[in-house]
Amino acid sequence: MLLLRRCLSLTGAAPSNCHRHLLMPAVCAARLWSSSSSGGRGDGGDDQRTYQNSHGSSWIHGLAGLLAGTGAVLAYGLHQHKPQRADSSRRQPTEQTSPLPVFSQVEVTKHRSLEDGVWVTYKGGVYDITEFVNKHPGGDKIMLAAGGAIEPFWAMYAVHNQEHVLEILSEYKVGELRAEDQKKQDAVKSSDPYSTDPERHPVLHINNLKPFNAEPPPELLSDSYITPSAIFFKRNHLPVPQVDPATYRLHVEGLPAGVLTLSLEDLKTKFPKHTITATLQCAGNRRSEMNKVKQVKGLNWGIAAISNATWSGAKLRDVLLAAGYSPDVAQWARHVQFDGMDKDVTGSSYGASIPLNKAVSEDGDVLLAYEMNGEDIPADHGFPVRVVVPGTVGARNVKWLGRIIVSSEESSSHWQQNDYKGFSPGTDWDTVDFKSAPSIQELPIQSAITTPAEGAVIDRSEEEVTVEGYAWSGGGREVVRVDVSLDGGKTWRVAQLRTSDRGQEPQPSPPPGRAWAWKLWEVTVPIPPETQELEIICKAVDDSYNTQPDTVAPIWNLRGVLSNAWHRVKSGFSQSDRKMKEDFTHLWRGPCCPTVCPGSSAECISDTLL
Repeated sequence: MLLLRRCLSLTGAAPSNCHRHLLMPAVCAARLWSSSSSGGRGDGGDDQRTYQNSHGSSWIHGLAGLLAGTGAVLAYGLHQHKPQRADSSRRQPTEQTSPLPVFSQVEVTKHRSLEDGVWVTYKGGVYDITEFVNKHPGGDKIMLAAGGAIEPFWAMYAVHNQEHVLEILSEYKVGELRAEDQKKQDAVKSSDPYSTDPERHPVLHINNLKPFNAEPPPELLSDSYITPSAIFFKRNHLPVPQVDPATYRLHVEGLPAGVLTLSLEDLKTKFPKHTITATLQCAGNRRSEMNKVKQVKGLNWGIAAISNATWSGAKLRDVLLAAGYSPDVAQWARHVQFDGMDKDVTGSSYGASIPLNKAVSEDGDVLLAYEMNGEDIPADHGFPVRVVVPGTVGARNVKWLGRIIVSSEESSSHWQQNDYKGFSPGTDWDTVDFKSAPSIQELPIQSAITTPAEGAVIDRSEEEVTVEGYAWSGGGREVVRVDVSLDGGKTWRVAQLRTSDRGQEPQPSPPPGRAWAWKLWEVTVPIPPETQELEIICKAVDDSYNTQPDTVAPIWNLRGVLSNAWHRVKSGFSQSDRKMKEDFTHLWRGPCCPTVCPGSSAECISDTLL
């Protein structure tokens, strides 16, 4: 639910007067209405919103991406408003020593609308969040929990169930839940929706456990041109669904011929199988560097939220043609929407969309992929079928694909409308208007250093250092050069690019506009004499001569996406191993030392140790 910070008043003390910041997941900005409320989409305007009592549920079914796991956090300041205390006529006599009144669950349940007040419970406390809903943009989206407990939702969106997210909730505490009702709540244990998630490789660096988000150690990325599936970065928004391949069905809608329903076997046998090598990158890759400029909202990804794989499956174009697509459709349709089979507590699934011309282009190479690196796609990566949209941000490559819709509109999903968009560095959470920015599709030019790592100690006696990394550009633009500097950008060397593993034949050059895969690069450079520290920098150039900006600050944005400034790594030097061996040998050469090595010479000790 609310993203909050820790406060002592959660233990039962009265609300403090501490400075208030209302924090809320960006996914709470998802549409309130279902697609049927306004011709398939709602503009979110207040004039279109109504709030129903406990028997009205249309607003529930319209919630898309409510409180989603690792989505952005909208931060707004409500510094002049204090929570409205419950009217005295609603309070029951206090039966405890706490200065706050005691309420029954029946009383709490009555408060499920703006007219009656919006109350929730958490660990035995009762909270009136009406003011939050009234004053916070998008606050109405939290009403799914109105009149009930927060805990079941935090079982689904476990990223928010942390100590540092509790402070603001305490500001709205109005009472205690009656002891017998609290016991009833405690007796109802919510099952963990993540209990069936697959096992993951232990080498992964976990940025969030539920939903699971992790990246491999950067040095492993440059070890293999094709990233092994086990260490391919994982970006989930909801629990991994369990899908039976035998009963799996894909529904294609929005075309004049009606709905086309395909089984997994249909996809494999009725359409030609195509294979591409394509890099996927999370929009938040390298977000940690933006956090160093100014804190942003989102997972603190390092440089490894990017990976490269081979994907095999049916072309989306072929499936759309089989479903009745014709050139006439392009006169009214503009987008192809994708719905996943991963769902939140409302039944809403993760969704996204891409432009129609990308979907139907012969050169677009959009796949309905059922294989990854020559095997069935693993559960974490979309089993049994996912969309692979090469050259496009990872967020549009919808996993566990269940439905395709040809439409005149973009997907109404929260992740299309209110997330994964870039803004000016001057835009903050008080001024942001997500409708003012286009959804991210193609990503900009990118490169990063995978080795040496930040703070690595280099052996000066080697007299040279080898630097490795990756480079990639969105939209099918080919990386044509990577420049590397060891002295903070004063001088530059051109790195050697490779499109295969060492010792293997390089991949042939892709056709223009279809360079979907990254290039690995390396360069061996003499260590500048008298240098006490290396500041290594890389920057890439694509075939449109796009290059990376030199610093992060001018591209900083409140969501921390599109981070692609020059990557910088600082490394120091150590005394060489060779020199240490020489010193150690010289120290121990001498007469026999029986107390150390009976029957042997000190020289043999040094030889053995070295």
